[in-house]
Amino acid sequence: MPGYGFGSHADWGDEIMKYLLKRKQLVRAFVLIDAHHGCKRSDQTLLAALRQNAISHQVVASKIDRVLFPGRKQHSERLLKANTPDLLRKFEEIQEQLNFIESEGPRPLGELIGCSAEASIENGKRLGINNLRWAVLAATGFSTTNDISYSLPITNENIKSAMD
Repeated sequence: MPGYGFGSHADWGDEIMKYLLKRKQLVRAFVLIDAHHGCKRSDQTLLAALRQNAISHQVVASKIDRVLFPGRKQHSERLLKANTPDLLRKFEEIQEQLNFIESEGPRPLGELIGCSAEASIENGKRLGINNLRWAVLAATGFSTTNDISYSLPITNENIKSAMD
């Protein structure tokens, strides 16, 4: 969401917060946090404001390719396996940062979702993007049917089970 963080405009943030507060149809806001850098002060401020105003939200760890494939354009299965523990540690750090946000109100919904708009996996699918799409659809009440296939989201639990 524009309006906070690097290169932001304060008036954008104010307008977006007004929109979020008045939008009765809003089911959930998704807040992207750079997985490589973790929860910055601007992220914490936004998350505290969402909590204070009881705005339903879920956190997405973006740019996970920078953790899984640091400094590389080519992505390999070997690097994915080797760096998955690093991604898990980043997820845990972000979860800890989320726990220390001092604010009353509802905590983020769902699990931390990881995605990358840069890294492709099988058949050119972007890493975690379909999982994010699924979370958006699920938040709106969309239910599964037998003809829809999806993969497990990139979450702490799924990463841990993949490591076993």
